[in-house]
Amino acid sequence: MEKKILCVMAGYDDKTEQYLASMQNNLYVNGFVGTHTKYLPQHITLGTFPIEKEAQLIDLVTRASQEIKPFDITFNHIGIFNGSEVLFVAPDPNNNLFILKESFGDSYNWTPHTTMLIDTPQNIYTALPILSDSFKSFQGTIQNIHLYEFWPSRHILSLSLKNDCVRLQK
Repeated sequence: MEKKILCVMAGYDDKTEQYLASMQNNLYVNGFVGTHTKYLPQHITLGTFPIEKEAQLIDLVTRASQEIKPFDITFNHIGIFNGSEVLFVAPDPNNNLFILKESFGDSYNWTPHTTMLIDTPQNIYTALPILSDSFKSFQGTIQNIHLYEFWPSRHILSLSLKNDCVRLQK
């Protein structure tokens, strides 16, 4: 059994959500299943935490949603990492994305990305041209913050970003 964790995720506006989901669904239609958790909103992981921090994270998510406004990001990249077991779409990092990330911990060695498929290296290499053929640079909007518990997945909280983008006080 895997250890339970909490995960804070940046979520997208409806148009971006649908576009990313359509890219992922194209992989499914082509026979790729993967081992990633299904039925979650498309997202960028901002941090993982011990389950004992649930109350603290609810407060942090609430505070960040009140202090940060939605912001645009441009997706220009697809890539592979984690021993060639993760296929992803990635935005160009920008200041607003780093401010949001650093609301939940350091951004050192962090790669903002949206996972399309987690699978064996052989399946990732086979899926890469399918994703590549349909991928074009596009702009999206970070609009929400989600808090989930894993395994199994439990949705705890989703809040919309609302206000001016400012650095949170620690």
